Amino acid sequence: MTGTVYKSTGSWYTVKTDGGDFVDCRIKGKFRTKGIKSTNPVAVGDRVKLRLETTGDEEIGVIHEILDRTNYIVRKSVNLSKQTHVIAANLDVVFLLVTLRDPLTHTVFIDRFLATCEAYDVKAVLLFNKSDMYDEEELLDVKFLANMYREIGYDCLGVSAKTGKNVDRLQEMMQDKLCMFAGHSGVGKSTLVNAIAPELDLRTSEISQQHAQGQHTTTFAEMFDLDFGARIIDTPGIKGFGVVNMEKEEIGDYFPEFFELKSACKFNNCLHLEEPKCAVKAALENDELSWSRYRSYVQMLTEDADTYRTDIYGQNQ
Repeated sequence: MTGTVYKSTGSWYTVKTDGGDFVDCRIKGKFRTKGIKSTNPVAVGDRVKLRLETTGDEEIGVIHEILDRTNYIVRKSVNLSKQTHVIAANLDVVFLLVTLRDPLTHTVFIDRFLATCEAYDVKAVLLFNKSDMYDEEELLDVKFLANMYREIGYDCLGVSAKTGKNVDRLQEMMQDKLCMFAGHSGVGKSTLVNAIAPELDLRTSEISQQHAQGQHTTTFAEMFDLDFGARIIDTPGIKGFGVVNMEKEEIGDYFPEFFELKSACKFNNCLHLEEPKCAVKAALENDELSWSRYRSYVQMLTEDADTYRTDIYGQNQ
C-alpha cells in the first residue's frame, strides 16, 4: 500500500493510505533517506509504501520505503548539532508566523527560515499574527517589515486569530494545498488553525509571563484535513533554526535580492564582503537593499553553523 504520513511521534507514525484508511505504523531497523542524515528519517508529509504485519493479536503497518520528496523543510537538530531534523515534506506552501512581541520574532530568524525555503524549493508566506494587540508604533513596524519582504518577492499578510482579520484570505491562499504553519512557540500557530478550522479544537496555551514566550502545546508535527480542501501541518514551536548543507559560496543565492545583482559583481564568486566592485555592497550604500537582511546574510556566512542557535530575541547562544 501507499499513503501519506499524517503524524510522527518519533517511534510511531500515522499513515493515511490512498484508500482513506489511517494506519499506525513503525519502521524496521535503521531507515535512512537518500543523502540525509536525520534524527527523523520519516517526516509528516512523506509519501511512503507500507505493508501490514501481524504481531500477536495486533496488526500494524510497517513502512518500508519513502517515495521521492518534491521538497522538505530541514534544520539543524538543537541537541545533536551534527544531525538534522526534517520538519515536513512535500509542501505546497509554508506559512511562517511572525510576532513583534510575546514572543519577538527577530529578522535573523525570519531570514534563516526564508533562505532554507529557497534552498529546498519551498514557497514561503509571512503571516504577521496578533495584529489586534499592537499599538500604533508596532503597527508601523509591521508595515515596514511587510513592505521590506514584499519588495523582495514574498507574500505577506497581517492576521489575527482573535478578531478573525484576514482569516478568509488565508483560507483562499491555502485552498487545495498541503500547508505548514511554523514559528516560535507562542506565535499562535494552533490558535490560528483553530480559527480556520474550529472543529479541530487544537490545544493552545497562554504566554508565559515570566519569559514573554510561548509554552510548547504542540509536541510533534501532525497533519489535518480541512473541509475546504486544504491540508495543514501544525508543528512544535521552533526556538533556533540552524541552516543545513549550505556552502558559503551559495548562501547569497538564497537571498533573492542579492542573487539578482550577483551577475553585476566584478567577481563571479563574490561573497559581497570586502571584494571590489560588488554590486550588492553598492546597492546597500545606495539604500536599495535592506541592511538587516545583509546582516543576517553575513552572520550566516561567518558563523559556526554547527553550534549556532538563535533564541526568541535573536541573541547568539
